[in-house]
Amino acid sequence: MRHFVLLAHDVPIDGEFSLDDLAGGAGRLDAIARSITASFVTSHGIRTDVRVHVVVRDQFTITFDGAELRRLNPDERSTAALVRNALEQREEAIGALPAEPGPGIELYRRGFEATLEQVGSAGTVVQLYEDGEAIVDVSPETLVDPVFVLSDHHDFTDEEANVLETAVDRRLRLGPTVLHADQAITVAHHYLDTDGYAQF
Repeated sequence: MRHFVLLAHDVPIDGEFSLDDLAGGAGRLDAIARSITASFVTSHGIRTDVRVHVVVRDQFTITFDGAELRRLNPDERSTAALVRNALEQREEAIGALPAEPGPGIELYRRGFEATLEQVGSAGTVVQLYEDGEAIVDVSPETLVDPVFVLSDHHDFTDEEANVLETAVDRRLRLGPTVLHADQAITVAHHYLDTDGYAQF
C-alpha cells in the first residue's frame, strides 16, 4: 500500500466555493486536485493499492481509497467536486466515526498530527523535501508501505515541521529541481514501479 498525505492549508472547510475558481476562492484546490489525480490515475484505470489523505486546514481529513473509489476522472474540476462534496458532509463526522460521502471516500474530524499518527503507524513515513537525501541512494525495499507527506503551495508550518520531526523516517528529494506536489507524486510512483529505475 502507498499513502500520500496532502496538506491543504487554504481550502475552505465549509465547502462553499466555486468549481470555476479552484485557484482562487477554493484555496488552490486545483493543486490538491492534481495531486489526488496523480496519486491514482493511470492510462486506463486507477491504482487500487493507494490511499490519499487530504488534511484540510488541520481540522478535517478526507481519505480516498483506490480499492473502492468510484467516479474519479482525470480532470481538476470533477476531483475538486469530490472534495467539496465531502466537506459539505463534515457535520456527519462525529468523534472517531467518519462521514462517508461516496464509495472509497471518508471524511474524519482530525488534523495533521492525528492523521499522520494513524496512517504512519504501519509504514515508512517519508517527507518529500528539497533538502532530503537523494531517492536514488535509497533502496526501494526499505520504503515499506510508504507514507509520502507533501504540502500544497505553502511550505510546512512550524507546527507541521515539529510533527514531522518526530514522525518522519526518511527525508527524500526526487531530483535537483523542485517539483510541484503532483509531479513529485508521479516521480515517486515511477521510482517504486521500476524498483528504483532498475526494471522497465
